[in-house]
Amino acid sequence: MDQRVEVYQSKMQKAYEFMLSEFNTIRAGRANPHVLDRVKVDYYGTPTPIQQVGNISVPEPRIIQIAPWEKSLIKDIEKAIMASDVGITPSNDGAVIRLVFPELTEERRKDLVKEVKKKGEDCKVAVRNVRRDGNEAFKKLSKTEISEDEIKKLEDELQKATDKFIKEIDTAVEEKSQDILKV
Repeated sequence: MDQRVEVYQSKMQKAYEFMLSEFNTIRAGRANPHVLDRVKVDYYGTPTPIQQVGNISVPEPRIIQIAPWEKSLIKDIEKAIMASDVGITPSNDGAVIRLVFPELTEERRKDLVKEVKKKGEDCKVAVRNVRRDGNEAFKKLSKTEISEDEIKKLEDELQKATDKFIKEIDTAVEEKSQDILKV
């Protein structure tokens, strides 16, 4: 593959990976520790990811358990979870914090599938924008640097990369949608 196309392909890959990381934060009825990825705890005045202040485990399919390394952090961790968009109220027994995920209603599952599809569409738009930027850059190279045939070849390679990522996005959206709709 041409280096000039690889630059744009790596941008498409980043958009795809961002979409997948967004999917991890959508809870599908089962406990997934990734829903806490964006939660930051005030640790001695520094916003710190929750994974760096305690041990996160999933003892049961619908429970996440957080065991802070310092007991004094329990209140701060609870406060951070309450302030986040996780949407679950934590409970603690003085040693560990538990997040119990309720069973999702059919209506909530459908809303989550819509959210997944929207994120998929946003990712497709980003991939197509990268393709457009690439094609414009190739056209600017024109006559002085390379022939029109070479430009056409670069555009074809970029289109193949775009098609590949669109297909991967569709597959990921479908898998996540099925995961959410599974009861």
